Amino acid sequence: MNGRRFLVVFVVLLALVGAACGSSSKGASPSTSSGATTTTGPVVVSKTLGTGVTANSIKVGFSLIDFKCIQQFIDFTRPNQQAIYQAFIDDVNKKGGINGRKIVPDFNTECPLTPTSDLLVQVCTHFTDDDKVFAVVGNLSDAAQDSAMHTCIAKQHKTPVVTFQVTQAMFDQVPPGMLIFPGTTPERSSAVLFELLKKQGVLEGKKVAVLAQQTSQVSVKSVVLPAIKKAGVKTGTTAYLTINGPDTTAPQAALDSFIERWKTEGVNALFITGQDAVTKQFVEKVTKQLPGVTLLTDTGDALSQGQDETKAGANPNPYQGLYLAGGFGAADYAKSDNWKYCAGIYKAALGKDAPGPLSVLKINVGGKELTDQTYNTINDACQMISTFSEIVAKIGPYVNAQNWVSTVNSFGPIVNRGGGPYASLRQGKYDDDDTFQLQQFDSTLPPNGNWKALTDYQNISS
Repeated sequence: MNGRRFLVVFVVLLALVGAACGSSSKGASPSTSSGATTTTGPVVVSKTLGTGVTANSIKVGFSLIDFKCIQQFIDFTRPNQQAIYQAFIDDVNKKGGINGRKIVPDFNTECPLTPTSDLLVQVCTHFTDDDKVFAVVGNLSDAAQDSAMHTCIAKQHKTPVVTFQVTQAMFDQVPPGMLIFPGTTPERSSAVLFELLKKQGVLEGKKVAVLAQQTSQVSVKSVVLPAIKKAGVKTGTTAYLTINGPDTTAPQAALDSFIERWKTEGVNALFITGQDAVTKQFVEKVTKQLPGVTLLTDTGDALSQGQDETKAGANPNPYQGLYLAGGFGAADYAKSDNWKYCAGIYKAALGKDAPGPLSVLKINVGGKELTDQTYNTINDACQMISTFSEIVAKIGPYVNAQNWVSTVNSFGPIVNRGGGPYASLRQGKYDDDDTFQLQQFDSTLPPNGNWKALTDYQNISS
């Protein structure tokens, strides 16, 4: 396998780790999302039944990751995925289905190491051309690449998709309303962060520069810089680093030049975006050469980087005080009605308590100790199936792609089973999570540092 391909796979795997309580976060009160009854729906665009829909059934494709094929590269696994998804499907069906229609699952498990062209055949063509499903739900394994999977399914085949790890660029490449993300895009998190920072007065007297990887140019220009301008804050030069693979000699040299320019510009705050840009080698350089700089980010991966610095004994920790617009915390979610709902379905089906968001389980696979991410699978299945069910329930009797889009565009508040109390869908907004809290990395929180809440949870749907 070449280095570029391995890096892409590794990014995908890192994305999957945080899917359940990072990008797919927030919870609320009980809902009719599973076993939903008929609701007052939006404008009916077409009085026909869509592909995969009959009078009493809806065929849905479920995309799962084959963890066995990548086990040598990772230290975690997700056992019994299909059984867990089936438990939540069965729960919907036992309650009468969605407006009387039962979900007929069509499972497909793929290996992320497969070349993209082959994955398109294995996933997109399999679901749409061969099995003719109404919608595709699950973790699409090429989400960190070029969104070819989403465009193939949602655009070319006009098949609704509910999945995680979506960016605004992916939304822009498919017909509006055909791709749903039960979470928050990095771009919207960025805008929310500056809104929260302004409310708290953190940006007073600040001059903010942006540090981003080259691949983030579009979102920086279209979202981040306008958000900074809207907050009334002065800006310094924006730095785009070309980061390819483990050798960061060139981007670090480029960063040195930008830091010297920021010194002359009077930059005293830095917004960092992108999984690669927020890694230790860049943050350490920034905090060393710009003492006292205020750090901001939209990238949740900064947490693991800061925790690694704590473990290594860094004093001061370069991530100390880093600001983030965070979502519903794991401790709060563990006590929420949403988690009780998801955990209850799991226990009823499998006869054992569900491991919660604060649990750390280990499992031995082939003599190798791995982290057991059963919790993530439970949360993913519960969240995506309930989101799908809520939308279809509101469509009414004529379930098809056109009415799906009409429904999503006029939906309003929706229950997001992954965590906090606020979520919504509307025209132009297809990432539903609205529960936000201004947070800051505190390296003193046990065991190795964590996000510290600076505000209460707020409902921000902008």
